[in-house]
Amino acid sequence: MRILLVEDEPAVVSVISRGLAESGYEVSVAPDGLLGLEMARGSDFGLIILDVMLPGMNGVELCRQLRAEKNSTPILMLTALGTTDNVVMGLDSGADDYLSKPYKFQELEARIRSLMRRQGGTMPLPAVNAPRLLRLGNLELNTDTRQASRNNRVFMLTATEYRLLEYLLSNPRKVLSRAEILEHVWGIDFNMNTKVVDVYVNYLRKKINKGQEPELIHTIVGHGYMLKETLTDENQ
Repeated sequence: MRILLVEDEPAVVSVISRGLAESGYEVSVAPDGLLGLEMARGSDFGLIILDVMLPGMNGVELCRQLRAEKNSTPILMLTALGTTDNVVMGLDSGADDYLSKPYKFQELEARIRSLMRRQGGTMPLPAVNAPRLLRLGNLELNTDTRQASRNNRVFMLTATEYRLLEYLLSNPRKVLSRAEILEHVWGIDFNMNTKVVDVYVNYLRKKINKGQEPELIHTIVGHGYMLKETLTDENQ
């Protein structure tokens, strides 16, 4: 299920988006209310997680606007303003549920599951069929167990490294720009320092290349990265 997270605090964005991704959700992020409104209008999301205190347009105004436009996507509001009046205002604006900060991530997930049950939506479920394997040469990724191996040498991945490797293996022999990687791996649809991509590609390279040949992740100068067994001079 696709979730739109409208939140301007980077630390909160990091925790929520990472946790939801690990639970099988696809998360896109808007750092302000105006961009959140634009993204909610332009894409089909199963749920919107909406902070109240936002730059550009606050969460209550955003929620009212979406409901005025007949957008019925379930909305879960997050805020530090937890008084009864604030809760009532949030719900009256059209929100389906309201969660006050601070909260535990497990509670956030429980609220999401509850909203999906109300809507008759489906939740991420464990795979029941044969494992899905992504391969390139002697590199393999099991997307059910999230276990990576090369020449039968298993190596551990963080959640972000896993998403990065999955995206690269899903697009072999294709040049992927840093912006593309940032959007698909981090779920970020706005301009951000793409150096984070270089950092995590370097982390992944060290794990994949440890005691192994050939190099698989190639830097395409001025363009981005490519996952390929070998790289000819004209690609460099």
